[in-house]
Amino acid sequence: MPDFLQFILAIFWYTVLILVPGGAFAVLLHFLLSLPMQRRDRGLFFLDIIETALNRGQALENAILSAAETRDRMIGLGFYLLAAHIENGARFGEALERAPGFLHPQVNAILRAGEKMGDIKKVLPACREVLRVPPDSVRTTMHYMVTILLLFGVVGSFMIWFVATFVIPRFRDIAAGADVKIWPISEFVFRYASVLIAFEIFILLALVTLAIVYIGGPGFVRFLRFHGLPFIDWITWHVPWKRKKLQRTFSAMLGVLLDGSVPEAEALRLAGDCTANEISRKRVVRIIAALQQGTKLDDAVRVFDDSGEFHWRLKNATHAKGGFLNALKGWHAALEAKAFQQEETTAHATMCGLVILNGAVVALFATALFGVLVAIDYGGLSL
Repeated sequence: MPDFLQFILAIFWYTVLILVPGGAFAVLLHFLLSLPMQRRDRGLFFLDIIETALNRGQALENAILSAAETRDRMIGLGFYLLAAHIENGARFGEALERAPGFLHPQVNAILRAGEKMGDIKKVLPACREVLRVPPDSVRTTMHYMVTILLLFGVVGSFMIWFVATFVIPRFRDIAAGADVKIWPISEFVFRYASVLIAFEIFILLALVTLAIVYIGGPGFVRFLRFHGLPFIDWITWHVPWKRKKLQRTFSAMLGVLLDGSVPEAEALRLAGDCTANEISRKRVVRIIAALQQGTKLDDAVRVFDDSGEFHWRLKNATHAKGGFLNALKGWHAALEAKAFQQEETTAHATMCGLVILNGAVVALFATALFGVLVAIDYGGLSL
């Protein structure tokens, strides 16, 4: 075959075997990583539609139907499902309840609470706080984690399995045939190779689960919830930055509802529903029970914040001018800042830990294999 044709054939196979799969993987990765931001953008766009309609004095149902007539695909299928419910005669709140997958669960609950209160415009800032975009450093680290997970994590786990299954037995036979004593580290790896593989696969599966939750978002998590056993909500409550965001949502909505002259018990119940978390709701039930026994509101809310700061803030808010929400803004900002700090720290620590862990496992296997060769060369010399 002429050299020119060999060159063309090499280019063809390089394109088919490397460039096309690599390009397809890059497109898929970009699509997956963009899903969380797309959901936020759609939610913020929907809030803009609501705010514009309220400023014009237009009915929300009519504004949604008008936006649906544009047939814009960027709005998402969930929006058109919501519009279809409204077109069939459902009111705004009813349509939101029938289309729970369109908006973030907390935003959905906050908007329905605003409708019950009679002033949706007051709750829009709380909705935007829920949809606030995390810092670039957090998003970048999460994207790196997902990329490493989908590419290097899978490849690394496969290579470790391949070495343990096909390479290590050969090295063990070579060492036995040479009648040499291998290094203790080599003996350790040879003996516990299956345990190391199981550990690596366990870490990989755990990270894959986290990546699926991150990409799938609240809509995916909703399918994992069991009202009789709120395991996912329990995990969310015990993640430090998630808990602070739940406390911020509850506090903001409680302030809005109290400023709207909603009775305390009803305001607490609606604010608890706005968190879309069963653990939060159970704590709110305890707060309402304490109120019925004569406990003051600022003392009863200690159940929702173990640090006691919410109690102090709410106690001062009862004497401050400008309403509850205005008095609690400082605490909301502090909660948001602490949540982002904890999330960023955890993301970076996890990223570094993954790199170090994979490097340590690879170094362990490499040292064990080279240890056999060195032991043979030096006639059984061991460390």
